[in-house]
Amino acid sequence: MGRLVINQDKVGNKEELVKICPFGALEIKDNKLDINSGCKMCKLCVRKGPEGAVVFVEDEKIKIDKSLWSGIAVYVDHVDGEIHPVTLELIGKARELADKLNQEVYCIAMGDNIENNVRELLHYGVDKVFLYDDNELKYFRIEPYTSVIEDFIKNVKPAVLLVGATTVGRSLAPRVAARFRTGLTADCTILDIKENTDLVQIRPAFGGNIMAQIVTPNSRPQLATVRYKVMSAPERSEDEVGEIIKLSIKKEKLKSNINVLEVAKKSKEKEISEADVLVVAGRGVKSEKDLEMIKELSELLGGQVACTRPLIEAGWVDAKRQVGLSGRTVRPKIIITCGVSGAVQFTAGMNNSDYIFAINTDEKAPIFKVAHYGIVGDIYEVVPMLIEKLKNNVSGAIEEFAIKGV
Repeated sequence: MGRLVINQDKVGNKEELVKICPFGALEIKDNKLDINSGCKMCKLCVRKGPEGAVVFVEDEKIKIDKSLWSGIAVYVDHVDGEIHPVTLELIGKARELADKLNQEVYCIAMGDNIENNVRELLHYGVDKVFLYDDNELKYFRIEPYTSVIEDFIKNVKPAVLLVGATTVGRSLAPRVAARFRTGLTADCTILDIKENTDLVQIRPAFGGNIMAQIVTPNSRPQLATVRYKVMSAPERSEDEVGEIIKLSIKKEKLKSNINVLEVAKKSKEKEISEADVLVVAGRGVKSEKDLEMIKELSELLGGQVACTRPLIEAGWVDAKRQVGLSGRTVRPKIIITCGVSGAVQFTAGMNNSDYIFAINTDEKAPIFKVAHYGIVGDIYEVVPMLIEKLKNNVSGAIEEFAIKGV
């Protein structure tokens, strides 16, 4: 980063210099040129103003000793000890990254009487589980949870901390990053690591039109959040490997302005991210009533209906059923897209599915680049035929559907 510095003795005609800025960030105060909060750091004033009037000064980069930071840590997301599956997925990625550097995988867990629950993590290749067990940590409250992670980082010094992009994770990660004045990359889809422990964080940007590669070489720890179903969970081992290390924190650090009076469990909803089979309706569906054939197909397959963004905007489907960057990330065993073009924003949320079937009239549609099987045809012809086949012979219908794939 850097900043703009004004040399008042070289400004000359102040009014002319003010006109250079297209954002109105230059202004005259007390007969001196000043820069306000409207500055976008475009540096037009540096290039087009009088020489030396406005100069850009690079901030001195703070050098850190990367050798003091070691290991890949994973935040254990849980509710009453029930560990969220995204934690296992992150452990799998952490193990992969740590093995490249010959370092350890840590987990940071906090709660009340959850030792038996977190012991399960030792079956997934974790070297050390750092456990903070206190009745003040029974329920998620942002201040004490942030303080606990801060204490863990100061004591253990992990090079990387991975957090699931859950409701809790999205709230917790930025606060931790702020305390350590370090970077945070949200919703990463690919993670890699360099030999010097710099984490390579890749995520879609500008609406999914590009894949941004982000590195934070001058700060530690490095933080990244990852959505559920993006990474692969490791196989469970029968043997426990690793150890649980109990840590404690001063009671005053667990104080909070929030008092949890009651926790009421909401009724369990069918989430598309948990479905083994999904049938996705896209822009090719012409009217709301035509969704009935999509629903019928999904019911015959024992699956759920999902959709793309245009159907959400039309008000035909609940927003919780949207697949893509601005919706849910899914990883079903089978996904059938009906009239879906396959824009990057959509495919980034489903391209890790086991089997992808695509139906589209446009043979050049991007969806066919990620599909395992594709049918170039009208969904109003293909879907009813598939429904009829399913009613008569389930296995035969799927077989025929696959054989027609191109």
